[in-house]
Amino acid sequence: MNNKIETSVSGQQMDIHEILEHLPHRYPFLLVDRVLSIDPNKEIVALKNVTINEPFFPGHYPHHPVMPGVLIIEAMAQVAALLTFKSSGTKPDEGSVYYFAGIDAARFKRPVSPGDQLIIKVTLVRSKSGVSKFSATAEVEGQLAAEAELMCTVKTVP
Repeated sequence: MNNKIETSVSGQQMDIHEILEHLPHRYPFLLVDRVLSIDPNKEIVALKNVTINEPFFPGHYPHHPVMPGVLIIEAMAQVAALLTFKSSGTKPDEGSVYYFAGIDAARFKRPVSPGDQLIIKVTLVRSKSGVSKFSATAEVEGQLAAEAELMCTVKTVP
């Protein structure tokens, strides 16, 4: 089976300005730099440029910096949120929050280091009763770095 992520720029794209309109995250927790393609209600391909200036590198193996796996998963969830918001034609507001509802089958296949470009592909598996399930992968230079099944939901907050 070929796990290579297609990085064609067909379909819609989003630059950082539009990403900031659709995600409430900000530095240092915004983990998406660009959307390469999006097919609403189906899938999205995005990228994260990993630089030595990331705030976690000084403390996460300073002698051999590696992006923490939980942040790779978080980047996948942010990409899933972008797919959800673009598919519904909505944007986050102060009355709602996009939450993780579950993470299954998370696997890490190779380290992600400064200088890498993380290509994240998220596919909508199903959406039912306000909970969406996604299949997500992250690659570096055509090699699978991580994969997971994510469940997310939008909740109203007081």
